[in-house]
Amino acid sequence: MTGFSAQWLALREPADHRARDISLQSLVIHDLERLARMRAGSLKLVDLGSGSGSNLRALAPLLPEHQHWTLVDYDPALLEAARAACMEWADQVVARDTSLKLIKNNKHITISFRCEDLSSNIEVVLAEPSDLITAAAFFDLVAVDWLERFCGLLATPLYTVLTYNGIENWTPPEPSDAAMLKAFHAHQQTDKGFGAAAGPTAAGVMESLLHARGFIVSSASSPWKLDAKDHGLIEQLATGSAGAVRDTGLVTQEAVEAWQQSRRQALTCEIGHTDLYARPRQF
Repeated sequence: MTGFSAQWLALREPADHRARDISLQSLVIHDLERLARMRAGSLKLVDLGSGSGSNLRALAPLLPEHQHWTLVDYDPALLEAARAACMEWADQVVARDTSLKLIKNNKHITISFRCEDLSSNIEVVLAEPSDLITAAAFFDLVAVDWLERFCGLLATPLYTVLTYNGIENWTPPEPSDAAMLKAFHAHQQTDKGFGAAAGPTAAGVMESLLHARGFIVSSASSPWKLDAKDHGLIEQLATGSAGAVRDTGLVTQEAVEAWQQSRRQALTCEIGHTDLYARPRQF
């Protein structure tokens, strides 16, 4: 699977946390609070493609008091970065071993770390008992046939945020924006370790597959809305997007370079994402 650096994930984390759709998130929290009242023990949450743990840090402070998270990623270096970031984020580190026990906002959070190749081992991961499967900025990287496998196996509520949906608006506009976006989408659909990626179509594909399986599915827009306070992220986003387009060969090198230089100084940037919450009808 294509790797992401801990530095990039840290840079995007504030924008990711702002972008989440609050109404959909509130529905997830309500359902998990109801589940926690119905039985004893910790809620069990599994975070797919967890990276450095940003999804946990966004959601855990809002959930019931006792939680057990399993962070799953193929990259052991990112799992170590997640361990370090979560320890720094915690109000108190209660225990540290193969797993962590933390307190944050009076929530008691146990974190396990699992290094796993999700492209081949998703069946093993989903076979483990859990109350919620979650992910952030993950499902646009996987292939449609992998999504079919995943949705066919899923028997647990799923909450996924920040799936790229292909909508981009930069200001001021540039004549090459449309050509650059088309080429970027072509790159998004190349193999990221799971086969040809679903890219911007992923959220819609998942919604259709889960509806067909009888899940109740809700979705909402969760765009990044970046401005002057996000200048560092805008610069890196422009550089990364230009690099992806350059790899496709679909836009001349001169046009890519001009776009990159302009977009590194963009006043605002909106990058579209979709959040999705799906739960079995009996949940």
